[in-house]
Amino acid sequence: MNIQGFNKMTLLDFPGKVACTIFTGGCDLRCPFCHNSSLVLSPNATPVDIDEIFSFLNKRKGILDGVVLTGGEPLLWQDAEDFLARVRELDAYAIKLDTNGTHPDRLRSIIDRGLCDYVAMDIKNSPARYPETVGISGFDVSGVRASVALLLEGRVDYEFRTTAVAPLHNEEAFSEIADFIRGARRYFIQNFVDSGALIGEGMSGFDEHQMQRFADIVRGSVGSVELRGI
Repeated sequence: MNIQGFNKMTLLDFPGKVACTIFTGGCDLRCPFCHNSSLVLSPNATPVDIDEIFSFLNKRKGILDGVVLTGGEPLLWQDAEDFLARVRELDAYAIKLDTNGTHPDRLRSIIDRGLCDYVAMDIKNSPARYPETVGISGFDVSGVRASVALLLEGRVDYEFRTTAVAPLHNEEAFSEIADFIRGARRYFIQNFVDSGALIGEGMSGFDEHQMQRFADIVRGSVGSVELRGI
């Protein structure tokens, strides 16, 4: 697994946990608003040593509560499951996985084996607008649909989340997203913030009124809707 970054402590990435965050390089999408574009387009040729990470985790037992595996797209890597199994063997940490949902078979295997406690899955847009939103012409959304259905089974705790960015999102898109994830436990809409190193151009966020309007559209279709970044 290509590990490109390692944040040794975070209070933000894992709800209710003091955690560390591990960033994998590479992604199968090219979202123009991606704020981790360096991980996607030009990962460092010298990845972080996995043994160094596990040495750290062994020393932080009882101090940290959780481990977050994010990206890029962690499930792009076949050995992501083995990595999570090794973390689970430490018997000290809750595990959170961030994913774009394009690898439902790997996600299902991880859930089947009990290798994560919480999944945060990106819902990039309404199904019809996925190709332009992920930067891939003709993108097949069937894998994402399968991952949504898998999480809706409720066998692991989870959230869905969408980064709201103009000109890719509007009220119609959020109405369709509401149908896409109907019955979900929780959904977060996070306002786009320009990191200064995007894949595309011409992206911007929304004002608080419009973000509240997006949330109102989805309410009634999911258990909980919250806004981030306003």
